[in-house]
Parts: sequence; structure tokens; C-alpha cells
Amino acid sequence: MTQLRKFKIKWILIHLLLFIYALTIIYPTLIVIFNSFKSNQEIFSKPYGLPSSFSFQHYIQAWQEANFSVYFKNSILITFISVILVLVLSSMAAYILARFKFRGNFIIFFTFLLGLMLPLRLAIVPLYLLLRDLNLLDTYTGIILVYTASGLSFSIFILYTFFKNIPNELIEAARMEGASVFQIYYKIMLPLVRPALSTVAIFNFMSIWNDFFFPYIFLSSEDKYTIPVGIASFFGEYTTDWSLLFAGLTISIVPVIVLFLIMSKQFIDGLTAGAIK
Repeated sequence: MTQLRKFKIKWILIHLLLFIYALTIIYPTLIVIFNSFKSNQEIFSKPYGLPSSFSFQHYIQAWQEANFSVYFKNSILITFISVILVLVLSSMAAYILARFKFRGNFIIFFTFLLGLMLPLRLAIVPLYLLLRDLNLLDTYTGIILVYTASGLSFSIFILYTFFKNIPNELIEAARMEGASVFQIYYKIMLPLVRPALSTVAIFNFMSIWNDFFFPYIFLSSEDKYTIPVGIASFFGEYTTDWSLLFAGLTISIVPVIVLFLIMSKQFIDGLTAGAIK
């Protein structure tokens, strides 16, 4: 068997596996979108078929009557602020740990890495008591601080490697020009690690946007519910309006798709940078 034939067979097998994987992701998503246009009766009669008509009535009803606009606003607020805080704090910490040598440098970095080994959910009881004592239960501030803390370990781990691989000559040249430590960080280092920042932003956005556990534990007021907790309230004790549920799920997918389309190039660069180096 020639090398060219082996390469073609390998190429076909790889793309076949990728196609199957993509199909397992796309097909359920299409089912959710199509069912959002159907009535409950039509959903049960032909759950995998196309809707008889494309009406946005269920979206309007979910947005206005089912309080979904409040859940959407809460998710946007909590996710956006949490991701921004994670990006700022993790980039500053990773920059200092990667570019400066001082006593306890490795210990601090290893402490952050422990966050990757120990799931934060294991500490839910002391965390709940801590937020209670600080009067941060059922507040945006409390849940944002939890998300920020939970995202730092992974983010610092990713950004540390990128900061570490930046040539020292760039920093030395900036220092000779009179740039301060913060100016080097803000004007030189951050632009160079944009792929890593995009990777960190997308991963944290997905994790926070789809999280049900922490909002369910720490938020008790319905006007502060995020989308996952709000959608769970669509399930009634005796009956469920599936058309509204699927409409809500479809709306919740849109920001994730938009974010990925905007940052996809930087995200892919961030994932492949280590392989290229």
C-alpha cells in the first residue's frame, strides 16, 4: 500500500469521525429548534419532524409571560461580569507568576493548580456558610465572586504558558524605552496573548452560562434566577409546556453561538498555539 493511499484512507477516516461527532451535536440542536415552533400536541405526534408552520408565538410567550426576559438579563449580567473579572485577575496573576521570580512563586502557582484537582462543588457547605456570614446569599455579588474564584485556576494555567513563551527581548526593549511594569503588561503582553484570552473567555462563558448548580444553591429569589434555573421552573408538577421549554432553550443557545462566531479565529489559534510551538 502506497503512502498516498494510506494518507487518503486516514484522511477519510478522520473526516468520517468528525462528521459523526458533528452530527451528534447538530442533530439534537436542530430537534430543539424545530420543536420550539410546534404545539405540545405536534411535539408528541411527530417529535423528529419539521413543524407545520414557523410561528414565533412561543418565543414571544416565553419571553414575556414565562419571565424568560428576566432570566436572560440575569444570565447576561452575571456571566459578563464574571468573565471580565476572571480575564483581568487571571491575566495579571499569570503575568506576574510567569515573568517574575520571587520567593514562593512556585508555591503560589501550585496553589492555583490545586483548584484544577479539587472541584469547588466539594466545598459547597463551607462556601454557603461563608456567603451567608458575608450577607451575600441571594445576591449578584455573591454568585459572581463564586464564579470568578472557580474560573481562576484554569485561566491562570492556560495564560501562564503563553506569558512564559514570550521572548524576554520584548520586555527588555520596553523597559529600555521607559515602560512601567503595568504598561508592559497592558500594551505589550496582553495583545500577544489574545488567542489565550479568547480561549479562556469562551471556556468560562460556557461554564458559567450553562451552570445550574451554583445559582440553584445561592439564589432564592425568582427575579435573580439565571436561564438554567429559570428553565427548570418550566417543568410543572403535573404538566409541562414543552413548546415554551424548547423556545427558551433555543433562545439560550443564541448568545453562545454568537460569541463563538465572533471569537472563533482567536479561539482556534489559542487551542493550536501549543501544538505549533
